[in-house]
Order: sequence, then structure tokens, then C-alpha cells
Amino acid sequence: MPALSPVEDPHAAEAFIVANTRLLTPPLVPEIRLHLAEESVPIWQKTEEELGEMNVPPPYWAFAWAGGQALARYLLDNPALVAGKRVVDLGTGSGLTAIAAGLAGAASVLAADIDALAIAAVRLNAGANGVTFDTTRDDLLADAPEPADVVLVGDLFYERELAARVTAYIEQAAAGGARVLIGDPKRSYFPAGRFTLAAEYQVPVTRELEDAEIKRTSVWQLD
Repeated sequence: MPALSPVEDPHAAEAFIVANTRLLTPPLVPEIRLHLAEESVPIWQKTEEELGEMNVPPPYWAFAWAGGQALARYLLDNPALVAGKRVVDLGTGSGLTAIAAGLAGAASVLAADIDALAIAAVRLNAGANGVTFDTTRDDLLADAPEPADVVLVGDLFYERELAARVTAYIEQAAAGGARVLIGDPKRSYFPAGRFTLAAEYQVPVTRELEDAEIKRTSVWQLD
């Protein structure tokens, strides 16, 4: 059996994350602690250099993006939305919204991300917040929606093809009876006019990642 690459090795991946991030609280969700990077370029470079991997995905897992913060805040403030329910978190990244769903009393949470480092970060972050849930690296968008009462989408409309695939998945999920909740600051490929506004937040962010220090971000529901 071939040896796992450092990125695929859970222990190596977790050690790398702990060494290159700090346990911080997202500004809008101080109840939750995450292993976060303070700058984007250094951790991306270190991922390739220290783990010996080239062409690794951008370290989206190392930051608390505006859409995820808004959606997590909304879940913690409205726990009845997920309490006792089956939840699927698409493109979980740091696991922020999955953790919020767990803290809000979800019966089960499946946190999905195709990035191996993201899954390692999610495990660490879940442990830091005293919650447990399932994770998967399967590309859920490639198949029929997972059985779920609630589907969470935090900041996934930043690329055209991804946005189209996410939209197709959540429309199928909603047709099957799932409640679909989206946190997004209207990224480039956000399908305007398709969703109902549920809440709006002013989310503190950094200019290194965004075009402002405060990002107006909304939570939406697919009807």
C-alpha cells in the first residue's frame, strides 16, 4: 500500500495546521474558536513548501469568510432552524457553519469539502468547540443530494462553474424538502433574484482578503 502524502496524512495535516495558525474567534461569532491564519500568502506558500505538495488548493479553510460568519451567526441566534435536524454543510472550509449547527443542536451534521487540509482543519476546529460530526471529501455536487433537513452554503458563489453546480444541487435538495440557507455577500456569481432575504449583517473582515474592512453580508433562503 503506497504511503500517504503529507497532505493526505491526517496527522501530518493537523500538525501543519496547528503550527501555522492561531486559535482565534471570528469577529461576528465570538462563541466559536477556529484555527485561522493571519495572512493568506505565507500559509499558501508554506503548504507547498513544508508539505512538499504543488498546486494545492487555496487555503480557504484558514479564514473565516464573511458568508460563513453571517450564516453561523444566524444559526446560533435561531437554533430552532437546525435543532434536532439532519444538516449538510457544503464546502465547509474551516467548518464554521457546521460547528454552529452542532452548537445549535443539530441531530447530525455532515461537513463536506474536497480539500484534505480543510477536513483536517474541521476536525481540529470541531474538537476546539466540543462538537463532533461526520466529514467527507466526496464531491457531493457530483451526485443526488444527501438526505438532509437543512443544507448550508457559506460563500460558494465565487467561481462560475462552482456556482452553477451549487445552484443545481441546492435546487434539487429544496425540491426534496430540505431547507436551504445561504450566507453570501453577493459574490461575483451569486444568483441574484433566486433567494429570499432572511437576515443581514455587517461583517468585520480584512482588506487582504476582501475589498473593505466591513463586508455587508446576507443570509438567504431558497424557497
